Amino acid sequence: MGMPIDEALATLLAQDPYRDFVTHVEHVEPRRAVPGALRTPLPPVFQEYLDERDWHLHRHQATVVDTLRQGHHVMVTTSTASGKTLGFNLPILERLAADAQATALYVYPTKALAQDQWKNLQGLTDALNLNVSAAIYDGDTPNAQRSRIRTTSRVILTNFYMLHQVLAWAHQWDRFWSHLAFVVIDEAHMYRGVFGSNVALLIRRLRRLLALYGVHPQFVMASATLANPTEFGTELTGVTPVLVDQDGSGHGAQSIVIYNPEALGPGGASPHQETARIVAANVAAGVPTLAFTVSRHMAELVTQWTRDFLRDSAPALVDRVAPYRAGYLPRERRDLEAALRSGIIRGMVSTNALEVGIDIGHLDAVVMSGFPGTMISARQQMGRAGRSDQPSMVVWVPFANPLDQYLARHPAMFFRRPHERATVDVANPYILAGHLLCATAERPLRAPEIEQYFGPSALALLASLGEQDLVRETPRGWVYQSHPAPSQIVSLTGIGTRPVVKVLIDGEHLLETIDWAKALEEAHPGAVLLHQAESYVVSALDLDRQVAIVTKQTVDYWTDPIKMVDIRVVAERRTRAWGRGRLVWGEVEVTEHVVGYKIRKFDQVVGHQVLSLPPVTYKTMGLWFVMADDMVASLAPRSEVAGGLHAAEHAMIGMMPLHVLCDRWDLGGVSTPVHPDTLAPTIFVYEGVEGGIGLTEKGYLLAHDIIRTTKELLRDCPCEEGCPSCVLSPKCGNDNNPINKRVALALLQILDSVDEGARPVPSGQ
Repeated sequence: MGMPIDEALATLLAQDPYRDFVTHVEHVEPRRAVPGALRTPLPPVFQEYLDERDWHLHRHQATVVDTLRQGHHVMVTTSTASGKTLGFNLPILERLAADAQATALYVYPTKALAQDQWKNLQGLTDALNLNVSAAIYDGDTPNAQRSRIRTTSRVILTNFYMLHQVLAWAHQWDRFWSHLAFVVIDEAHMYRGVFGSNVALLIRRLRRLLALYGVHPQFVMASATLANPTEFGTELTGVTPVLVDQDGSGHGAQSIVIYNPEALGPGGASPHQETARIVAANVAAGVPTLAFTVSRHMAELVTQWTRDFLRDSAPALVDRVAPYRAGYLPRERRDLEAALRSGIIRGMVSTNALEVGIDIGHLDAVVMSGFPGTMISARQQMGRAGRSDQPSMVVWVPFANPLDQYLARHPAMFFRRPHERATVDVANPYILAGHLLCATAERPLRAPEIEQYFGPSALALLASLGEQDLVRETPRGWVYQSHPAPSQIVSLTGIGTRPVVKVLIDGEHLLETIDWAKALEEAHPGAVLLHQAESYVVSALDLDRQVAIVTKQTVDYWTDPIKMVDIRVVAERRTRAWGRGRLVWGEVEVTEHVVGYKIRKFDQVVGHQVLSLPPVTYKTMGLWFVMADDMVASLAPRSEVAGGLHAAEHAMIGMMPLHVLCDRWDLGGVSTPVHPDTLAPTIFVYEGVEGGIGLTEKGYLLAHDIIRTTKELLRDCPCEEGCPSCVLSPKCGNDNNPINKRVALALLQILDSVDEGARPVPSGQ
C-alpha cells in the first residue's frame, strides 16, 4: 500500500484512542480486469478514440455494446467505477452517428450527476467529431435556452422531476420525441420504494406518449448490483431488459475496518464524533477522504467537529474540509465538487448525495458513519474509495442501533450478505391516482391504454376520480378537468399533493426548500437547521404560506422532534395462527403528531420543548402480532408487560431492514398491552407512507426470520437493562419509557418457537 494509506491504517490498528474500537478488518484482494471482444468492430473513429487513451473494453462493456446493437433493452449491474457509462455511450453515439435524426434521453437522479456526465459526453463527442448538441434540461436551465435545446439537441440530459413537468407540453418536443432511439436511466437502483413507484408510473406515462408518435425506444438501465435486476428493471420500466452482470473491471486492494464505538460497552464514544476524529486524522495525514453520513443535519455537524479536531492537530487544514448535501444551491454544489476533484478540499462530509457516480477524483479513503440502510448503498459508498488500481481504505463506524450493532457483531453477515431485492409498487392507489390525473392532462387516456400502461385497477380509480369531478370520460378518452395542472401538485418523492416549504433567512432570502411533512419535524419553531456548517434557528413555520423563517445564529446544541403515534385497524388482509396468538397483515390508519422537541448537546438530551402543530393522519399497510392474554401473563407481572412489548417492537423495527429493502425510518411502530381494535396485547409495525409499498407484506412473509434475528440481537447485546444497540429508539415519542429487555427477550423466544410449518406463504391466504 502507499505510505499515506499504510500510515492511516496503522494509526487505526495501533494508536489510542482508535485501536480499542477496531473489531474487525477485512482485506479485499486486488482484481485483474477481464478484457472483452466485440462481435463487430467499432467504427474507426471510435476505435481510434480508445487506442489514443490505451483503453481496452472490459468484458461487460463489450457485452453492453453487442446487446444494444441487437436492439435489446439492457440492465447493466456492475461495480462502482467499472465503466458502465462508456459501455452504453459507445453504441448510442454509434447509432446517432449513423442516423442524423436519432435522439437520446439520459435521465439522472441528481442535477450534479447530470452536469458531470454532460462534461463526459462533451469530451467524448468532441473527440469523435460528432455534433449532437448535448444539453442539460433541468430546473437550472435558463428559460431563454429551453426552446433551442428542444428544437436542436439530439442528446438531452435531465432528471425525472423535470420530465414529470414537461410531459404535459409534449407538442413542444415533437421533433425530439419523434426520433427517440434510447432512454438511459442511470443509477437505476435509486428508484425504489415510494420514489421508485412514482418514477415507474412516470416512465409508463412517457412510453404511452412515445407510442402515439409510433416510437418505442430502447431502455438502458445502469445500476448497482441487485438480487433481482431483471425483475426490477421490468417493474421499473414495463419492458424486459437483457441482464449484463459479468463485471470485467479491475480494482486495487482494499482494507475495510469495522470501527465500533460500542466495542467497550453500551454508552461509549459518539459515532459521529469518532467519524469526525477519523476524517481529521486522515486529512492531517494527507489521505483524501470522503465521509458519508445518514442525514443532512449530521453532514453539517460532523464537518464542524472535524474542523474542531483539525484546529488542534493541523490548523492550516481547517478550511480544507467541507460538507456536501442536497438543499445547496447549484453553484455551491458545483464549486464543492470541483474543489474536491482538484484537491483543494481534502475531506468531504456528505449525505448519500455523493453515493452516485459523480466524478470527484481519486479518493484514498471512505468513512461510512452508520450503516446506510441497505447493502446496495453500503457497497456503493465503499466503491467510492480506490477509483483505480491503487490501494484504498474504508472505515465503517456503526451506530448504537440494533441493525448496525447486529452487523458489527456478525461481520460475516456484513461482508457476505446477499444483495437486496429492489421493488416498486405501481398498483398503490394513492400513487397511481396522481399519475392517472397527469396522464389525462397530457393526452386523453383511451380505453386500450388504461390497463396496458397503468394496470387492472386503473379503470376503477379513474371512475372514482370522475366522481370527484377531477376527470371526465369523453369520446376521445378520459380527460383532466380541474385546476391546477396535476404535475404541479403530484409529488415524485411522496404520496399526496402537499407542496414543499421554503426556508427563508429573515423572511427574505431563500436558504433551501424542504418537504412539507419533513418541515413539521425539522423546521418547526425552535428547530436548529444547519446549512454549509452554519446554524440557523427557526422562528416561525407558516404552513398556509409554506414558509419557514430562520435567523442565522451560532448555537452549541441541536434539536430532535418528539412524535406521538396512534393506530387503528381498518381491514385485515392476511392472517394466520402464531402459537397462541395471531399474525396479521392489513390496512391501518395512522395519526402522527409532532408534539415537541428535544434539545441535545452532542448526544445528550439537555431539555424539552412543547409544540402546537397539526397532526398528520393517513392510511397505510402494517403487520401486527396479537398475543393471547395468558401467553403474555406467563412472561412477567402485568406491570412489566408494557415494557416488554415496547422493547420487542423497537428491536423488531430495528432488524426489519436486514430482511426487507428499507430503512428503519421507513417504518413506525406501536405496542400496547390492550389495543381497542384487537382487545389483546399487540405489537404493530406500519409503513410510514400513505398506502404502503409492500414493506410490511414482505415482513409478514419473513416473520420467522425477523423474529429470530431480533432474538439473537437481544441475546448477544451485553447490556443488562436495554440500550440504543438493542431496544432503545431515537424515534420513540415516549422517550423509551417503559422498556423491559428481559421480558422482550422472553417474548421473542416464545414467538420464535412457533413451528416452522406456520411460516406464512405468499399465496393461498
